[in-house]
Amino acid sequence: MSTLSGVSPLVLVKEGEGPPIVIAHGLAGTVQVSKLAASIDAPNPIYAIQAKGVDGAEEPLQRVEDMASYYMDAINDCCPDGPFIFMGYSFGGLVALEMAQRLQEKGKKILLLILLDAYPHPQFLRLPTRMTLFVQRMKAHGQQMLQMPAGAGWAYFLKGVKRRLRLGPVHEPLPASSSARERILDNVKDKAYRAYIDYQPRFYEGKVSFVTTETKTFFPADPASAWKHLVADLEVEVVPGDHLNIMTTQFVSLAALLARYIHRADSQFAALR
Repeated sequence: MSTLSGVSPLVLVKEGEGPPIVIAHGLAGTVQVSKLAASIDAPNPIYAIQAKGVDGAEEPLQRVEDMASYYMDAINDCCPDGPFIFMGYSFGGLVALEMAQRLQEKGKKILLLILLDAYPHPQFLRLPTRMTLFVQRMKAHGQQMLQMPAGAGWAYFLKGVKRRLRLGPVHEPLPASSSARERILDNVKDKAYRAYIDYQPRFYEGKVSFVTTETKTFFPADPASAWKHLVADLEVEVVPGDHLNIMTTQFVSLAALLARYIHRADSQFAALR
């Protein structure tokens, strides 16, 4: 794993040739796609984005729009002419979408845009989807509470109410014994979560390949209900696993699907040359 330069947010996780693949970071801000990237059977180089501030030297960004602008500067230094393959998991999908929006507005070619189980904040979903998701999440929370002792279950419930009403921190604060490194990364995550809350996607005049999971918990059961009114062309495919383990222990099926997408995009690009 090597950085393009000492200050670049881009990290080369897999060498190769052809249109570069750029994977946006999630809420944590760090590069967590090395295993997935190594399993993608495609010739393209793969770059991962790490958030500004993960080194503790700079303050993290707090808006998706600012992140996209900052990362695009680095991408333009690396490969200014494109075409581009963008990918983002969870919160990173919103960052990838915003980068694709900006490049498209400049007339650049977006060869492929893949969102991996990525959704806007519930406040930006349409009302029927938002209500269905609310019921779905209440059931999931209820099941978790039933597995806890009474006191812990009540504390879990109150914490959720405070978070929903924004009466407390956007995520759980670190204990006083936390290391300096843990506090740096917690600050990055806090800023990213605030960016997630505030970001309202614009209509995208292009195609999105959306990958969702078989197991649903806290995200819409039907991705089209969240995205079909925001994307000109939406395709959805399902992979085994849940929102968390498709990037950790269940990534083999995901890697195979991504390789198929990438080979298809590479063939389309070759036909146009």
